[in-house]
Amino acid sequence: MEELRLREREAGLVPEAFCIAPAAVAGGLSQDIDTPSLVLDLDAFEDNLRTMQVLAERHGVALRPHAKAHRCPEIALRQVALGAAGICCQKVAEAVPFVQAGLRDIHISNEIVGEPKLRLLAQLARKAHITVCVDHPVALKALSAAMAAHGASVGVLVDVDVGQKRCGVQTPDEAVALAGLAQSLPGVGFTGIQAYHGGLQHKRSLDQRRKSCDKAARLIRRYLDALERAGIACPVVTGGGTGTAVFDVASQVYTEIQSGTYAFMDTDYGSIDWGEALAFRHSLFLLGTVMSTPTADRAIMDFGLKSTSAESGAPQPVGWPGLRCVAVHDEHSILQADDAKNLPVLGDKIRLIPGHCDPTFNLHDSVVAVRGDRVEAIWAISARGLSR
Repeated sequence: MEELRLREREAGLVPEAFCIAPAAVAGGLSQDIDTPSLVLDLDAFEDNLRTMQVLAERHGVALRPHAKAHRCPEIALRQVALGAAGICCQKVAEAVPFVQAGLRDIHISNEIVGEPKLRLLAQLARKAHITVCVDHPVALKALSAAMAAHGASVGVLVDVDVGQKRCGVQTPDEAVALAGLAQSLPGVGFTGIQAYHGGLQHKRSLDQRRKSCDKAARLIRRYLDALERAGIACPVVTGGGTGTAVFDVASQVYTEIQSGTYAFMDTDYGSIDWGEALAFRHSLFLLGTVMSTPTADRAIMDFGLKSTSAESGAPQPVGWPGLRCVAVHDEHSILQADDAKNLPVLGDKIRLIPGHCDPTFNLHDSVVAVRGDRVEAIWAISARGLSR
């Protein structure tokens, strides 16, 4: 038998086993990281965590970072260790690796419809404190039935539309009716409301964001007043985000904020007006290698849409004045130099700031955590692709 296998291998009929080396090794040099890789500058990352945590605590508001920004349990554990109340996830499956990693307070900031998702939710709810969003009585009743059938319970937050025009009830009367229904059903309990407006996060002008946040806060108060008149306590009001955090914590309507990108930043958030009240550093980078220099003013990188998103703009180089990423293809990205003297040479490794960190994280299995010129750790992005 061994002789037969040897002949088959020599004839090329049996594939040789290959071992793909990791992109980086803890303790190794940052310059030796293979590309394309996602790299996290720990000094900037930790500074960002402290900045947002202090802001929230100063105003007596809880910080519940949104894990959809990174899908990495190690990052969430560090946020909670620093004082975060828990985390948010956007999908039921996305929450699984976080529960497995020991996170025990998770808000799924989305509506959940469908028996398979509800069954998985019940399993998670027996391991951790889980809250979810509802905006329809039929979905709420199905949620209740599933929790009761599986011997579990979850907290319910009525999702209210404060201008996003996505999910959420449209009137205070609807919110009161859903809250009352949640109080009467088994397996669920009314916890509060979610009032999230993602569109406000990216308004470029600081004054625009301030005025929009004031408008949203007035609308939220209408919902809170209606619940109070109905005799329904509303202990939690969750929402807000990175771009509006400075206004959200001071609004006196939110009890917790769901900021996520603050820990990393990206070119989209980096382009808005932050004023002087709040500042975050870029900590997340896409590391790529120049694989071709076909002209005097053009360099081709070894990454494309399978390593970075581009719906919020192409990633942009750091530390290369006059060098811009002008196109992102499946496997290549094109850098254009204003001056040929500033063009990198073949083999140069370049850090770029992603256009949008959330979907970029979702394209990678791991993130390389570096401090200075050394690799400190490699963290698994365990929830990538878990979008059910």
